[in-house]
Amino acid sequence: MTLPDTIHPALRAALARKGYETLTDVQGAVLADDAFGQDLLVSAQTGSGKTVAFGLAMAPDLLGDNEKLPFSQSPLALVIAPTRELALQVQRELGWLYGDAGARIASAVGGMDPRAERRAMERGAHIIVGTPGRLKDHIERGALDLSSIRAIVLDEADEMLDFGFREDLEFILGSAPEERRTLLFSATVSKEIARIAQTYQSDAVRISTISQGSQHADIAYVVHAVAPRDRENAVINVLRYHGAPRALVFCGTREAVNRTAARLANRGFASVALSGELSQAERTKALQSLRDGRATVCVATDVAARGIDLPGLDLVVHADLPNNAETLLHRSGRTGRAGAKGISVLVAGFNQRGRATRLLRDARLDAQWTEAPDADAVRAKDRERLGEHPAFIGEIDEVRLAEAHEIIERFGAERVALGFLAELERRLPAPEELGADTGPVRREERGPRERSEPFERRERRERTPRAGFEDSVWFEVDMGRRQRAEPRWLVPMICRLGDVTGRDIGAIDIGEVATRFEITGPQVEHFEKALLAPRERDQNVVVRRAGDTPLQPANPDAPPARQRPPRDARPGKRERFARKADRDEDALYEDKPPAPSVNVRPLREGKAADGAHKGPHKAGKSYKGDKPFKGDKPFRKDKPGKDGKPQAGKKPYKAEDRSGGDQTLKRVKRKPRKES
Repeated sequence: MTLPDTIHPALRAALARKGYETLTDVQGAVLADDAFGQDLLVSAQTGSGKTVAFGLAMAPDLLGDNEKLPFSQSPLALVIAPTRELALQVQRELGWLYGDAGARIASAVGGMDPRAERRAMERGAHIIVGTPGRLKDHIERGALDLSSIRAIVLDEADEMLDFGFREDLEFILGSAPEERRTLLFSATVSKEIARIAQTYQSDAVRISTISQGSQHADIAYVVHAVAPRDRENAVINVLRYHGAPRALVFCGTREAVNRTAARLANRGFASVALSGELSQAERTKALQSLRDGRATVCVATDVAARGIDLPGLDLVVHADLPNNAETLLHRSGRTGRAGAKGISVLVAGFNQRGRATRLLRDARLDAQWTEAPDADAVRAKDRERLGEHPAFIGEIDEVRLAEAHEIIERFGAERVALGFLAELERRLPAPEELGADTGPVRREERGPRERSEPFERRERRERTPRAGFEDSVWFEVDMGRRQRAEPRWLVPMICRLGDVTGRDIGAIDIGEVATRFEITGPQVEHFEKALLAPRERDQNVVVRRAGDTPLQPANPDAPPARQRPPRDARPGKRERFARKADRDEDALYEDKPPAPSVNVRPLREGKAADGAHKGPHKAGKSYKGDKPFKGDKPFRKDKPGKDGKPQAGKKPYKAEDRSGGDQTLKRVKRKPRKES
């Protein structure tokens, strides 16, 4: 064992029991002489042993020269993690690391009973591991006392900032004593991380163990480009091909997690789901089933699987491509941890090859592009692993040897072997059949492009069938040049209607009112079956097999349907102004017809001296025109009314008495006047 002497004696025995013979780069860097007792700003790749690293780094601050930690009413160290799973994982790691030192480690994470956490703190905990929100809540309620804190660790600080915990972190760091030691661990050091380091750290030592050439040498990256309809089938075959005892499948959304987990369970995989919609108890149970071996596949989202460490995780499958290079590295970093080897497989559709290339380029990763394993490849891999089956490993049971000879004599060795293989295949999930196509041809595979002489049109050569289209079938769609048919939108529509890819479509011949295209022979039956399925789009499009009638060729001189008639060129600005200055204003109205007459009822002009109405209103009928409104004239108490009595009790009109905005005015019904 070559462990350095700078490790605290209380932790050396724990590392030896765990099988540590050497330390990783980040673990050795935090124990260097220039880092002893200093604030640290550490950037290291995922799976490099950062938890053990900051556990070793803060041991001198907690233990000093003692072998055991003394009883303390308030905590001595505080570890902050972005997610609940990562916090509980850190608690387990520090538990075995500080087991011989007698450390009491309590957790404070969301989703747990806060009263139980408070009781654990009151009994005396040396190290508190928690998430920012729950830690801030305990500090505000007085349950967490930071007066004795000697060291604070921020694990995955970049992720905590991405999750929006900036204010909580600043509150926690501002509540701790200034004499503490601050250890900040982050995969990347952004401007926000540097600002926090400058504000809450004092002369921090910068440590970086991320190599510039390769992000992770222990992880092999593989990309499988498949047809979009075969993505889920390819994920099943990848899991079967590698046969990893523990695998992690990443999906982009919660709905995709539930769908993929259900699909894997139906195929016979022992799978569990891990997403943000699950409770803390369900998430803990799912992870525990993976650690115990009761489940072999975990389907998770990016947030739910952030920072989790599953021992023996050999395979990571990206069922949905990540959004950026950092997410790709974090996903893949779940495997290949602590020196172990791992495989990261990206399953991309043909239309996602460019996106996958950009992700790998931004992450500075070299990946192997291969075809996805089909059913035959999976069965061949099963035969290769047959020698690793428990039935063929170990000593032969002499008691059952005679029984085996009897079975062979009864049924024959060949039938016994066939029965064993059939039983073995029955217990394993069945592989899926994938499409025979390999995706669009890359530009470098097409060869140099033929260029014609300028201003000369090449003669149309006889079309030779493309490889794979010798037994193709021609179909016809009722769209041609009159409908402005173009290959750029015809090909996606054909792929959508027939559930095929661009590799399945051969030559396209656009006619005047119809278009014919060829479908490769192996996909004809699937294409015709997909055409009969109910459609959500393109319900009016008719696709059928092309007949013997020749296609009406397109007429380049005929205008397409729904084309607007050509307009004369609009004159320039000077011509328009000159035309406007020369015209006669009177001539503008010579050719125009007279304005139509409008029957407009004249307004009420008032009353005559004898009381008769003026205008077209007939006596004896109610006037339907302008009518007086109540409140148009103010009432006066001293003026008698029509009946000769004073208007007592009536208030004068006041405009300012009206409040509350516009009010609806009521019309006063006028009684018809009787003729005398």
